[in-house]
Amino acid sequence: MLNKHYLYIPGPTPVPPEVVAAMGQPMVGHRGDGFAKLHGEIVEKAKAVFQTDNDLFVLTTSGTGGLETAIANTVTPGDKVLALVTGNFGERFARLAATYGAELTRLESPAGTALDMEQVDEIWQARGPFKIVLATHNETSTGVTNDIAALGEYVARTDALLLVDAVSSMGAMDIRTDDWHVDIMVTGSQKALMLPPGLAIVSVSPKAWPIVETNGSPRFYLSLLEARKSFATKNTPWTPAVSLFYGLNASLDMILREGLANVFARHARMALATRAGAKALGFGLLADDAIASHTVTAIVPDKVINAGDLLKMLSQDMNVTIAGGQGELKGKILRIGHMGYCSELDVIMVIAALEMALYKAGMAIELGSGVKAAEQALF
Repeated sequence: MLNKHYLYIPGPTPVPPEVVAAMGQPMVGHRGDGFAKLHGEIVEKAKAVFQTDNDLFVLTTSGTGGLETAIANTVTPGDKVLALVTGNFGERFARLAATYGAELTRLESPAGTALDMEQVDEIWQARGPFKIVLATHNETSTGVTNDIAALGEYVARTDALLLVDAVSSMGAMDIRTDDWHVDIMVTGSQKALMLPPGLAIVSVSPKAWPIVETNGSPRFYLSLLEARKSFATKNTPWTPAVSLFYGLNASLDMILREGLANVFARHARMALATRAGAKALGFGLLADDAIASHTVTAIVPDKVINAGDLLKMLSQDMNVTIAGGQGELKGKILRIGHMGYCSELDVIMVIAALEMALYKAGMAIELGSGVKAAEQALF
């Protein structure tokens, strides 16, 4: 077998050759004028993707580091925090708040379902008001997208801050940071932004700054105050991952050159085709169409084939990697990532791989049925 691998997981995702080349540029001093100019340009491009006029910072850390930055700068021990948990990454956000001493109220949604605004209002009336609300825009553990616009409109009528995890959706889905009243928006480099892991991008609203400035929790490396102070001269408070900044500049150029509307439409088409192909092969879908993610599709093997066996077949026989379930969904679902440096033909390829694996396993599969359904969904 050729040593060629096909990666279809919710992250890290494939990195375009253009971005790889950019990261290979010679190292420069990160305190020089050249890097400061690059840094300023990157921030402006990132603001366009975030659809925000708010302050924005590129941090050398992981997506989880970005989420901890949001918490560390706003949560003081004893603060009342409402965590909206729709999957494994919503759970992680909640755990971060608890680690910083929050008085945590959790509103959990069953796997494969989105947050319910009626339930949000009920819990607010019963246990609020809250200082902070945590939500995940795109829950990769379940393939569900939450309605942050509706949540933001609700929270904006209160004194609370809305902190949103958009790690797996920023750069692929239409996220209107300012219009949705998101006070701190967080994403990471290794998903739809088409980079290796190592950067987090965080935007901060005017409403959030007074809380950040008076927050009593200790923070050093993750201090947004230090980031703001340094960016006044287009600098970073600590040593940045210079090569990743080069790559981010190139990936943002790719996104903006394609055009945000076109990027969003491409991801919507890929999600539609993936779902159609999976259904044609007999898989169930964990999330309904109305709340289905455009960057990752969660499929349910049901009686088709054991999830672990299928993952093993794809990996060993075809060098195709998709993801299994997490937490309570481990061994129960499969997750197909289709974001960033990914096209409709990539979706056809992963559906074909699933189809061939099922056929080799002796399932009653008509070759071409999944691919045909995926192709038809594209037209």
